[in-house]
Amino acid sequence: MSTHGYERYVALGDSFTEGVGDPDDFYPNGLRGWADRVAEQLSVGNPEFTYSNLAVRGRLLKPIVDEQVDAAVALRPDLVTIYAGGNDFMRPGVDLDAIVAHYESGIAKLSASGARVLVFTAYDSGWAPVFGMLRGRAAIYNELVREVAERHGATVVDFWRFDEYQDMRMWDWDRLHMSSAGHQNMAVRVLDVLGIDHDAVRPDLGPAPELDKAEQCRSDLLWTKDFLLPWIGRRVRGTSSGDNVSAKRPQLERVR
Repeated sequence: MSTHGYERYVALGDSFTEGVGDPDDFYPNGLRGWADRVAEQLSVGNPEFTYSNLAVRGRLLKPIVDEQVDAAVALRPDLVTIYAGGNDFMRPGVDLDAIVAHYESGIAKLSASGARVLVFTAYDSGWAPVFGMLRGRAAIYNELVREVAERHGATVVDFWRFDEYQDMRMWDWDRLHMSSAGHQNMAVRVLDVLGIDHDAVRPDLGPAPELDKAEQCRSDLLWTKDFLLPWIGRRVRGTSSGDNVSAKRPQLERVR
């Protein structure tokens, strides 16, 4: 038997939970990610523990709720994590009240299943170029999410307050997804919120390197060419990075 009480863990969401930014060919979809790292810790000393990850990169909030919540409930989890909405508030004209109302319908189903439900606030990107423009939307979204969590007894993982993510090494080259170090750090944060004894450690990156103005300019130009312009192009064409991607662990499985 598990010493922490969790036997069936299901993770829901988009690229954040699928593990984009933490490549590893050993794992399904070639990604590890914080949720896999959490599952590995929960499996220690508990051979009956199983884990499913239904997250798919690029998913908007409504498809996450419509496609993943019922599938998760059918697996009879006792622990669920869900992050949804980040892809929505990067789009112009998003109705935050409407998407969070739909989000609440999903949280209500998950909570009614008897599982412990962990939800996430969005990150505070106010310090970051380009993404800093979304700070106001993210703050409103976060307050709505906190209200939903209170109404349904969900636990909040407050990403908004994790200041260590102001280090660019916590982010992948695209500056949108966490790096392997960022995913490792998030796993520790989630395990700590759960109150689980674990041996996962936060990454020790040492002092951050300082870029001079010319180096920063070259970095920004490369990011604009390799990420920002292709990302805008996908928005214009109505395509998504997850159009041909399936959930990495659609069924509960033991953790290798």
